[in-house]
Amino acid sequence: MRVLLLEDEPDLGAAIKRTLSQEKYIVDWVNDGTEAWGYLESQWTQYTLAIFDWLVPGLSGLELLQRLRARNNPLPVLMLTARDRMEDKVVGLDAGADDYLVKPFGMAELLARLRALQRRTPQMQPQQLQAGSLSLDYGTRTVYSLTPNGDKQVVTLTKKEFQLLEYFMTHPNQVVTSDQIRNQLWEMGADSFSNVVAAQVRLLRRKLELFGCGNLIETLHGLGYCLNLNNHASKQAL
Repeated sequence: MRVLLLEDEPDLGAAIKRTLSQEKYIVDWVNDGTEAWGYLESQWTQYTLAIFDWLVPGLSGLELLQRLRARNNPLPVLMLTARDRMEDKVVGLDAGADDYLVKPFGMAELLARLRALQRRTPQMQPQQLQAGSLSLDYGTRTVYSLTPNGDKQVVTLTKKEFQLLEYFMTHPNQVVTSDQIRNQLWEMGADSFSNVVAAQVRLLRRKLELFGCGNLIETLHGLGYCLNLNNHASKQAL
């Protein structure tokens, strides 16, 4: 899942980004509200969550939230603020915030609130994704392969392989281009080489082949890639 983080405190922003990255989130971190609005308007990225600090340079987190809701954008937003008065919480929630976290806070609580947002927000992914014999569990951030006798085997993936498989599993039987994958799975401004997507797909396929799922991801030359569930079903039926 991709998260837009708006936080102008360097230490806190770095800590949040590090924590979310360890949990396999893709995080774009900005410290200016106007810049954050530019990210939200980009046609190249789609966010599943946003974390806005209230008081930041440029557009405030509250103004950013109001702009989103004025455009009927349902993006789930968690507000961070040092304002702990009830009146301030009411203002933030009435402006369209989905949750409100007062500083200082622990990273464990932040992660718990993000998981809660995921559970109760219809626009976000379900708690588990399924593709053939593979299942991706958001609660444990783990991928499993189901053996013919019904046992679960853990598929050990790197962070980027997990993110790539997640992207394919949320777009089953759809053709996705290298540019679409790169723009969605690499952070804004990341220095990625031209064939980084092809290299990651090869690595992911090698891992999946160990569990009999190497044919799931199909390369369509000149077009892109497709997680083809029909291919996998055909192989299982043989």
